[in-house]
Amino acid sequence: MPERYGDKVTTSLAELPKTKASTNGDHKSSLFELNGDNSLTRNDAVKVEDKIVLKRKLTLMNGVAIIVGTIIGSGIFIAPTGVFFYTGSVGSSLLIWAACGLLSTVGALCYAELGTSITRSGGDYAYLLIAFGPLVGFLRLWIALLIIRPTTQTIVALTFAQYAAKPFFEECEPPENAVKLLAAGCLCFLTAVNCLSVKWSMKVQDVFTAGKILALILIIMAGIYQMIIGEANSFDNLWEGNYSLTNIGFAFYSGLFAFGGWNYLNFVTEELQDPYRNLPRAIWIAMPVVTGIYVLVNLAYFAVVTKTEMLSSLAVAVTFGNRMFGSFAFMVPIFVALSTFGGVNGVLFTSARLFATGAQEGHLPKFFQLFHIEQQTPIPALIFSCIMSLVMLLTADVYKLINYFSCVLWLSVVASVAGMLRLRKTKPNIPRPIRVHTALPVIFIICCIILVLMPSLSEPLNLLIGLTITLAGIPFYYVCIAWRNKPRCYGHLSDKMVNLCRALFNTTIIESIERSTD
Repeated sequence: MPERYGDKVTTSLAELPKTKASTNGDHKSSLFELNGDNSLTRNDAVKVEDKIVLKRKLTLMNGVAIIVGTIIGSGIFIAPTGVFFYTGSVGSSLLIWAACGLLSTVGALCYAELGTSITRSGGDYAYLLIAFGPLVGFLRLWIALLIIRPTTQTIVALTFAQYAAKPFFEECEPPENAVKLLAAGCLCFLTAVNCLSVKWSMKVQDVFTAGKILALILIIMAGIYQMIIGEANSFDNLWEGNYSLTNIGFAFYSGLFAFGGWNYLNFVTEELQDPYRNLPRAIWIAMPVVTGIYVLVNLAYFAVVTKTEMLSSLAVAVTFGNRMFGSFAFMVPIFVALSTFGGVNGVLFTSARLFATGAQEGHLPKFFQLFHIEQQTPIPALIFSCIMSLVMLLTADVYKLINYFSCVLWLSVVASVAGMLRLRKTKPNIPRPIRVHTALPVIFIICCIILVLMPSLSEPLNLLIGLTITLAGIPFYYVCIAWRNKPRCYGHLSDKMVNLCRALFNTTIIESIERSTD
């Protein structure tokens, strides 16, 4: 059960009078006055029935920055080689990039319906929890906590460190230990920023998102210049290539890797101002912007880099920079480093909110539910997430781990969208400010299943290992969650951890607005 606090607890949080929540399932309960746009009249954190809930600090542009900033990471600088490798065609590569953007937009629109009908933070976890029950939700949280989030943060931090160190090692690869130390410094620094202030973490996200967009615009302009002067030779035999279904499937897989992160705003819905409007607006702004930039950047790459160079380059952006920017080519690795730095920040920000939501549901220890009283930052969850990522830095096969769970991650997205269709049948009366046409989720589910099965036909072991470790969470669920009469020592240990975190970090238990109004 969530802890209760006396009225004399001193915090900076505004209080509302105790009012009995509506039980008719309508989100417009008497606990809050709602404007015509369904937003709370107080965006400050509030205390509802002795429960402290979060402030809504994230604006529409913050939401756009989270989506754009987490999607545009290292992928657009590396993945073009993978797409072209499987298609062998410039024309079909550009079409696949546009199709990947379209498919991601369809998925994001489905998540807009989910995020406005279930306005809980937690993304996939929250949707699976409500649609299919606590066991399915816990399994999604299990793999996110242990593998997906820590490895994602580690890989993006390692990419940042690799490119940030590159200008200092022009003639050779940066030393492995130096790269790992720089990645650890990146993780620790951004964790500290996220602990200190939501405002500062959003400023980091906004600034670095603007920086990476500027870098990509420079690449696009250089490519347009190359086409204007008539030196773009890669466009000869535009449609000549490999069109087997297997190769097209793998090409889509590479492209969709670069679009990862389109659902991250759904993990922080409870901190978004007026989510009923701003969540879909952020998606409608961010997804076309990212898709347009990605297609134009690939067009610029093909205008400058030859087909042979494209296939032989691990980071096509570096080859592009060496060709176009001359003595300023060293700026390209810096641009990639800036891009991935903002990506680490976005993943850290959303990871901590996911773990806090899990704790609010009783699926994680209480200390994940602690937020700083003044700054409203989930300090214990952020520190735990950082520590797990630092541990991943010590493993030799961190990239292999993420391969095991990429298929499982996409299957959880499929399950979430299937859950949306299920909720239309089982809970037809819940508010749905947005309702997408049924054809969109059906098409999205079919495409995702095909994309998951394609790589598994040639490498089934990755999917089998991912599913095995996911299902290994079932006994943990029944022992640690479903078992109600646990030994007293378990409760004492949990209480001591909560009290320690309160004393060290000046934190308090934060409840979900959604749970407060249930």
